[in-house]
Amino acid sequence: MTRSAEPDPRTAFERLFRETRTDLLAYLLRRTAEPEDAADLLAETYLVAWGKIDAVPQGEQARLWLFGVARNLLLKGATRRRSRHVLAERLAVELRGAVRPYDAAAEDERGALRAALSALSDRDREIVTLTAWEGLTPRAIAAITGSSANVVRVRLHRARARLRRELDSMRPRARDHVVLTAK
Repeated sequence: MTRSAEPDPRTAFERLFRETRTDLLAYLLRRTAEPEDAADLLAETYLVAWGKIDAVPQGEQARLWLFGVARNLLLKGATRRRSRHVLAERLAVELRGAVRPYDAAAEDERGALRAALSALSDRDREIVTLTAWEGLTPRAIAAITGSSANVVRVRLHRARARLRRELDSMRPRARDHVVLTAK
């Protein structure tokens, strides 16, 4: 489906931007180490959309298409950002060891969840976070990742079970405070 209903490409693009920028930016902010990286990826995503404005689907499919473009850009730049992230994480660990956080219990819970999420495969972590953080359905995730909705449902079920086991093995109390359900 094309955007032939719009009078011109500029109007189509402006509408697309207005309707999707908030969700797309939130998605990118949760997946990048720095807000500047999220802003750069947002701009790159819309640059791709502008270049293919006639091929962008309409309605909710346009939003999912943009999530797919953003996901591909994230994957493309993951290696470069990974080395930067490793250094930042190493520094964060050292800083956490030097200074006790104000709310130690909450920090412990977040740490347990981060550790449990990092124990999942990249694909499982992506499906869990798209469900929990972005509120996407298995059908929407399937559109973004290029999988079937049934495959996403099965992977989500298994990933949640692995996440629960990880949380239980790390800190039985932490699991009680972490919500693992989808909207």
